[in-house]
Amino acid sequence: MKDIIHKIKNIDWQSITETMHENGYAIIPNLLSEEECEIMKSDYDQSTFYRKTVVMARHRFGLGEYKYFNYPLPAIIQTIRTTIYPYLAPIANAWFKALHIDTQFPSDHQEFLDQCYLNGQQKATVLILKYGKGGFNTLHQDLYGDIYFPIQIVVMLSEPDKDFMGGEFVLTQQIPRAQSKAIVLKPKKGDVLIFTTQFKPGKGTKGYYRVNMKHGVSEVKEGNRYALGIIFHDAAS
Repeated sequence: MKDIIHKIKNIDWQSITETMHENGYAIIPNLLSEEECEIMKSDYDQSTFYRKTVVMARHRFGLGEYKYFNYPLPAIIQTIRTTIYPYLAPIANAWFKALHIDTQFPSDHQEFLDQCYLNGQQKATVLILKYGKGGFNTLHQDLYGDIYFPIQIVVMLSEPDKDFMGGEFVLTQQIPRAQSKAIVLKPKKGDVLIFTTQFKPGKGTKGYYRVNMKHGVSEVKEGNRYALGIIFHDAAS
């Protein structure tokens, strides 16, 4: 885990922060190695790792499947989650301050999870997603309870245009009194995509306003697409 921690600490977080403020998303390239991605994929069928499996079509979420991990999380996932969070908390705090939302997030992830726990949100939200041919994910937001962290990450475990075709990551921005804007991203295997869970501030002539955002996955044309979703708050159910 020391290698992962070292990589995270040596990221240009000032640049990431500026990109997040501007766009509501940013990409960290090559955080995980090919081998680390393959290990996570190979564990997909190990039922002891997971607390719940969701078949998306049953809930009209899309076409595919995802599994929520149990606590304790695998060591590599726990390391990524706890090490990245302190770099994202100042971004989240700046957003809430700009929008006059009376919430500030602690710099320590466990302290934030303690707040979730006291609110009855005690179940892990980290998940692994699998899409086959025809798979997709409808536009949504991952909130899970009254207490939520406004930024989350996806780690791509498959290589676009090699392991699968299509399956782009889609973000939409809804600016007040304007049409929605679609953003299409293609993170590579081992890349980390950081993005807003619900909204980001936009700067207007009269101050900051809320830009609401949702995310999803476009249709997979061929192959299998695996990704790891790391959400920093816990769920009530």
